[in-house]
Amino acid sequence: MAGKPKLHYTKGRGKMESIRWLLAAAGVEFEEEFIETKEDLEKLRNDGVLMFQQVPMVEIDGMKMVQTRAILSYIAAKYNLYGKDLKERAWIDMYVEGTTDLMGMIMYLPFQPADTKEKNLALIIERATNRYFPVYEKALKAHGHDYLVGNKLSWADIHLLEAILMAEECKPDILSAFPLLQAFKGRISNIPTIKKFLQPGSQRKPPTDEKFVAVVRKIFNI
Repeated sequence: MAGKPKLHYTKGRGKMESIRWLLAAAGVEFEEEFIETKEDLEKLRNDGVLMFQQVPMVEIDGMKMVQTRAILSYIAAKYNLYGKDLKERAWIDMYVEGTTDLMGMIMYLPFQPADTKEKNLALIIERATNRYFPVYEKALKAHGHDYLVGNKLSWADIHLLEAILMAEECKPDILSAFPLLQAFKGRISNIPTIKKFLQPGSQRKPPTDEKFVAVVRKIFNI
């Protein structure tokens, strides 16, 4: 019996958060080993377990996996969240890339200089409401099902919910013009494994604050 996946990352969201989401949605228990100092990161690098000297790194099925996208697609395929055929997988990939782009903008916002934050926040809201969310609203309408691809839960749905919740932290009423996404958010949030992950005390991490930004800057020399 293989042990639980072990996640190596800082004690915050960053690139590991989508991995936490996907494992939690699949109902997989996981352990976390937090990188809290520069020395913790150096030890991993010196031990030779980081292929490109970078985290996130996930120990799973006897592998020490790096590169966020590789880890996510492995988990999605392993737990049957990656469509039934190549065509469905292609749609899932396209939808996931879109939400990845949006979440990347939000993820880096706390690390930006104070004088550009307001401008970048406005850009995030503009992109979410004009470029990204209309695509998912239209997809749900055209597809006519509860989920984005096929008629079962996939990685694309989990990623979209994560993106929606991140965008709502930027602007609470950001879904006001998207009734199908509002309904989607309600449905997906109530899937038992996801509902559990959204409860206080889960392994979901809080929004990045200034204190955490300082810790990250120290660990990664940025």
